[in-house]
Amino acid sequence: MSSRLLALAFALLLLPAPALASVKEKVAAMAPTALVYVVDDKGTELIAQNVDKPFVPASVTKLVTAWLALEVLGPDYRFETKFYLDKNRVLYVRGGGDPFLISEELAPLATELVAAIGKEPITGIVLDASYYPSDLRIPGIEDTDEAYNALNSALAVNFNTIAAVRKGNNVSSAEEQTPITPLAISQFRARGPQGRGRISLAQDPAVSLQYAGELIAAFIDRAGGSVKGKISTGTVPEDLKPVYVHKSRPLSQILVALLIASNNYIANQVFLEIGGTLGGAVSLAKSLQVANAMLAANGLADAIHLEEGSGISRDNHFTARGLAHVLDLFATHADLLHGHDGGMNKTGTMSGVHTLAGYADTKGHGRVRFVISTKNSDGEMRFRLLHAIEAGL
Repeated sequence: MSSRLLALAFALLLLPAPALASVKEKVAAMAPTALVYVVDDKGTELIAQNVDKPFVPASVTKLVTAWLALEVLGPDYRFETKFYLDKNRVLYVRGGGDPFLISEELAPLATELVAAIGKEPITGIVLDASYYPSDLRIPGIEDTDEAYNALNSALAVNFNTIAAVRKGNNVSSAEEQTPITPLAISQFRARGPQGRGRISLAQDPAVSLQYAGELIAAFIDRAGGSVKGKISTGTVPEDLKPVYVHKSRPLSQILVALLIASNNYIANQVFLEIGGTLGGAVSLAKSLQVANAMLAANGLADAIHLEEGSGISRDNHFTARGLAHVLDLFATHADLLHGHDGGMNKTGTMSGVHTLAGYADTKGHGRVRFVISTKNSDGEMRFRLLHAIEAGL
């Protein structure tokens, strides 16, 4: 090879370095205190700014929960809600933690249930939520009316929230697909805003279950059946066999919705189900046991610390390199991510914390994995940093 060709080849090898230096300088100038970490598909660190200390991930935690769920449960996993009927036509409903037991699924569920048990009146409904401990509390979930603070439950409907419209003392459903029920009216009168809004149910499992029972009864009525007796709580008699089993949508579809809507309730329902693989009733302790074993098996024991699965707890702590490694493990499922900007990413937001993590396609370095965290009030800075990275690399 001639000296001229050698010089040209050497120059071509050096071309990416100035571009990389330029984007590093731009990132530092835009947000000198931000955590920014970018790595290519070979694991080469392209940008590593302020990455030596763990950070609070907020809802970026849901990426780790999604990866764990796919590894432990599988993309085709379905939650089950089981229905039993005794000789007196008392209907027993045993919850299995389905995070998507929503009106759009309750309507066809009720039609199939009525077809299975007939239209003769049901003499009562007994709700069995024993799959979850009665004293379950998720770190970071507070006793407020905010929908993102909804109580997790083995048997809950519409993400354990009520969407309604309040005009004075009159309350109506805010959703055409959702019947209004007596408990929904009383709860929204007591705690709902004037106008349209969505509230979490009170941090009382009995209230949550009553609403689930009322809504199931309303959909049974819509399907041509009827419920004449009272709604109560209890456990399914051991001698009864299911007359109908409702299977949820596949886990992969649940995760798409979870990652788009960033719903804390869905995230922790999924996280709790991971612990269910140990057998018996679920618990947060079981889920953390399974999660920590998975993290340790992948060299992440010191890099990813979880208190719960949604990111609502400020005691969750990640390292940038740890989360980038999770993104590497999750890469085959990257198509489940649909960011607000159209990219394959997930945001996290809480007071004083703005995070963004995922994948970005670049001209010079292919698909890269990135982690961004800022601690200011400018929630758009994380996206400006991402766009600078995409343009510069």
